[in-house]
Amino acid sequence: MHSGSWYSRFAKHASHFCGRPHVFAVAIAIIVAWAMCGVLFDFSDTWQLVINTATTIVTFLMVFLIQNTQNRDTEAMQVKLDELIRATKGAHNALLDLEELDDHEVDEFRKKYQLLADAARRGEGKDVDLSK
Repeated sequence: MHSGSWYSRFAKHASHFCGRPHVFAVAIAIIVAWAMCGVLFDFSDTWQLVINTATTIVTFLMVFLIQNTQNRDTEAMQVKLDELIRATKGAHNALLDLEELDDHEVDEFRKKYQLLADAARRGEGKDVDLSK
């Protein structure tokens, strides 16, 4: 059930691994070692190029891994929220797959719920008609 593609599995494991404190400590140690080596290499352009290239490559690759993990987590959370809406008596099923609507349609729903919240703060209960 948890198979997924090789890339999804790799991205998930890499994101979890790289998010740990000891990996951050290793990254700090690498930066400190690089900085201390500056004296040996007379703070040359090549010395600077090494860290710039390495960090650029790592950052470039991590963006894709993190984005994959974030997308998967967001989709899973959305499915869970959709199920809560579907299973809750009195909930508005029109909110299912709300993320698929365009910005204008989402703004219309947001305005309706802002009116509902304002009415609730005034103690007016559920007087706002959300079907319009």
